[in-house]
Amino acid sequence: MLSRAANAMFWLARYVERMDAVARLIETAVRLDAMAEGGGDSWRSAIIAAGCDVGFDAKHDVADYRTAVPYLASAPDNPSSILSCIEAARFNARAMRTSLTRDMWEVVNEAWIGAREFTPASFDRERLPETLDWVKRQATLFNGAYASTMLRNDVYWFTRLGTYLERADTTARLLDVKYNVLLPDYASVGGFVDYQQWTSVLQAVSAVRAYHYIYKDQVKPWHVAELMILRPEMPRSLRACHDEITIQLDRLANSYGGQRGECHRLAGELHARLRFGTVDGIFREGLHEFLTGMIDRTEALGVEVERFYMS
Repeated sequence: MLSRAANAMFWLARYVERMDAVARLIETAVRLDAMAEGGGDSWRSAIIAAGCDVGFDAKHDVADYRTAVPYLASAPDNPSSILSCIEAARFNARAMRTSLTRDMWEVVNEAWIGAREFTPASFDRERLPETLDWVKRQATLFNGAYASTMLRNDVYWFTRLGTYLERADTTARLLDVKYNVLLPDYASVGGFVDYQQWTSVLQAVSAVRAYHYIYKDQVKPWHVAELMILRPEMPRSLRACHDEITIQLDRLANSYGGQRGECHRLAGELHARLRFGTVDGIFREGLHEFLTGMIDRTEALGVEVERFYMS
């Protein structure tokens, strides 16, 4: 497989996953902002979590609904905005049109056509939930299309690798939104506001029902962290994502003559840390410190994947 083809499939999947992630991030910020009761900094934390703070700060002095939502959702100069991700996903899909199944192409193309009909009013408070639900639905349709129609070969493996690398990064960032910036100084830890904030984090990854099924208890920070970091049965957990990343890299290595590089070593290291880690150990290290470390290492892993397979 040509390196440019691998790159296109890898980034097609990443951009689709990223648009879904930004939609979930905005949803979380809206909920947390509504709970702030005069305190908190949900929009600033959302901008930081999206990795958009440098570009945002160059344009805006204050992070609030009026400035943050357009920047995260539709700003053409923000490469991680929802509309920029849809545009980039279609660009990569067109470049690999002959490798995509018909279902995959139709999902990406229809999402691009639908996104072109958005107006600033689509992101007003009244219409924002409907718009974000539409974005998440397009990502779900794409993931379902490629999971059920693609041949299991290197094209599929690079696509799946892109999906789970991006998802691992997203999960760490969503969890860190609550812990890093929004530790309640206007309500005690363990109080009602803290409980509602952690519930909002679970809602962001569609995991409220999964949490209660596993723990059968009220929402507690250490259980949320364990579910989203260490539980392999939770499909958006860091453990589940890195399980999948390791599998796809092993398949690629076996397909290309058993050759392995730094990306395989780094993936194995991250996977082992999650497989054998404990939530007590994570909290002793510091949840924020652990999450930022995972974000940095996941970013480094993505760079090494591109260096080994796509350069």
